[in-house]
Amino acid sequence: MISESPAYALTTRKLTLAYEGKVVIESLDLAIPTGKITILVGPNGCGKSTLLKGLGRLLKPKQGVVYLGSESIAKLSTKAIAKRLGLLPQGPTAPEGLTVRDLVAQGRYPHQGWLQQWSHEDEKQVDWALSITQMQEFAHCALDNLSGGQRQRAWIAMTLAQDTDILLLDEPTTYLDLAHQIEVLDLLYDLNLQQQRTIVMVLHDLNQACRYGDYLVVIKQGNIYDQGHPAQVMVQKMVKEVFGVESRVIRDPVAGTPLCIPIGRKVAVTTNSQQQNA
Repeated sequence: MISESPAYALTTRKLTLAYEGKVVIESLDLAIPTGKITILVGPNGCGKSTLLKGLGRLLKPKQGVVYLGSESIAKLSTKAIAKRLGLLPQGPTAPEGLTVRDLVAQGRYPHQGWLQQWSHEDEKQVDWALSITQMQEFAHCALDNLSGGQRQRAWIAMTLAQDTDILLLDEPTTYLDLAHQIEVLDLLYDLNLQQQRTIVMVLHDLNQACRYGDYLVVIKQGNIYDQGHPAQVMVQKMVKEVFGVESRVIRDPVAGTPLCIPIGRKVAVTTNSQQQNA
């Protein structure tokens, strides 16, 4: 067993992950800072979601090790992991007819046992999760009857009810309109700031990633292209080489974080036309 620094909540060593024999993540070394918000970014199919599943032990490594603190996650029981690490994968499913409150209550199952049944603390955590995600009014509604955005908030509430120090979230703003995207990201920011929870999430919006992330990890074709503070990582060369898009990266006038402005064909044509007419 190697000695792990308490500065890292999750660590991988030579991690290789594969689906049906096809390698997606290869020999990857990564350290997730404790008490920070780490955001995984990269193009579709680069391995972000696969990596998140590997970190949460939903996917068994082909090679290498994932450490939860200083312990190999493979050697821990499922219940022990669930008490320390909450995972919301992409596109989760639930039994037909399940209500929102029933779903959120499932987040408390890791805390149950033969001698520890449903408690006042369980009830308190469920109520808190429903409240903080603004889902109280839908508590007794069937998930099937909700909009995509409402269902997403219900799943986030379930993950929060689990009350873990580490949260792994795969595209938590999926299906949400802009207002609810900001609400969810602000919520996660507050949880990190006030309770020092370690949060790892996949986001597609690079500017939101820069605003809310303490640490960015850029994935390209199953490998880490770059990692570090957003101001160091979010540069025009990275956007071009990883996403294949020309851009301008400037300072966000509101947040002071990097702001990526993509340059599509329309912008390029308009700019050239203006220059010719000048």
